[in-house]
Amino acid sequence: MSTIGTTTSTWKVRPGTVGLWILQVFLAFQFVSAGLMKLAGNEVMIGMFTEIGAGQWLRYVVGALEVAGALGLLVPRLCGLAALGLTGVMAGAVVTNVFVLGYSPAIALGFLLVAGLIAWFRRTAIRELVAKVAS
Repeated sequence: MSTIGTTTSTWKVRPGTVGLWILQVFLAFQFVSAGLMKLAGNEVMIGMFTEIGAGQWLRYVVGALEVAGALGLLVPRLCGLAALGLTGVMAGAVVTNVFVLGYSPAIALGFLLVAGLIAWFRRTAIRELVAKVAS
């Protein structure tokens, strides 16, 4: 008679980790939606980037950064760096909304804060990824 040994591992699900992933999925959905609107040439986006005055190339760059950042938020190894990048994109959006467009920066500021919060809590992963790339 033979017995097959099995090992069991216990996963501890931490509420903070689950909450962070929920935020990341929410933010990814928001950014992929906004990025695809920019890349698809939505009339509102074309008008907004025309008003900015930098040219439509900026719409494509911002859209690509938003989609790439959204996808990065869903990859465990890249999520911290993606959040940090999206923080930079949203900092640019806040400045543009206030000083160029004269719009309320509330939504962009909200997304900036959420992305910054994710980047802060994923800072160890960011350090590890940067150290791995640097070595």
